[in-house]
Amino acid sequence: MKHTIITLIAVFITTFGFAQNTTEFFKASDAFFEEYVKDGKINYKAIKENPAQLEKILASTNSIKVAKSDANTYQAYWINIYNLTVIKGIIEKYPVKSPLDIAGFFDKTKHAVGGKEITLNDIENKLLRGQFNDARFHFVLVCAGLGCPPIIAEAYMPNTLDKQLDTQTRIALNNDEFIKVNAKKKRVQLSEIMKWYKEDFTQNGNEIDFINKYREEKIAEKSKISYYSYNWKLNEIK
Repeated sequence: MKHTIITLIAVFITTFGFAQNTTEFFKASDAFFEEYVKDGKINYKAIKENPAQLEKILASTNSIKVAKSDANTYQAYWINIYNLTVIKGIIEKYPVKSPLDIAGFFDKTKHAVGGKEITLNDIENKLLRGQFNDARFHFVLVCAGLGCPPIIAEAYMPNTLDKQLDTQTRIALNNDEFIKVNAKKKRVQLSEIMKWYKEDFTQNGNEIDFINKYREEKIAEKSKISYYSYNWKLNEIK
């Protein structure tokens, strides 16, 4: 009986400790984004001058365990880690004009986050897309380029994640700069995101079917689809 009680106490302490760490991570991330993000752009210069806050947040993730079965916490956790790690990768080489100016930025450079040594592509494709069937990830994972949907000045939170995913998807798909429609000629130009990850957007129809789920002004179903060139210029506050 004594052994059982000790075991239960240990489990409680461990679980409570992880919960506390997760809460602190989300709180710190939220404060960071609020301070350094404005109008969908990032103040890389200010972060470069004082990187301690960002480094502390990312270092803390190595003592946190989040189970995939706790889907909202897991997804919010890794979405925030992705966006924070992108920022860290930029400031390590800042000033730069584009993330593509940094060799291996997405697919080669490994980061010590979440208890793993992992690339940005691995976070996106293995930990998120590879585990959950949700095309809305593409509207919240921000690659540091202006072609990406804009980053928000808050952290993604477990209890509001679905609403946040929905909101950012709707903002992007109703933005005339992101979805360029010529209604008269029945033509629509889409972001290359929808070309690169076409399989995510065509599971229940075509890209237009997906867009029209979230778009207020619907696109004609038989519109001709093309893709405009991605803007990799850095999403920085100047």
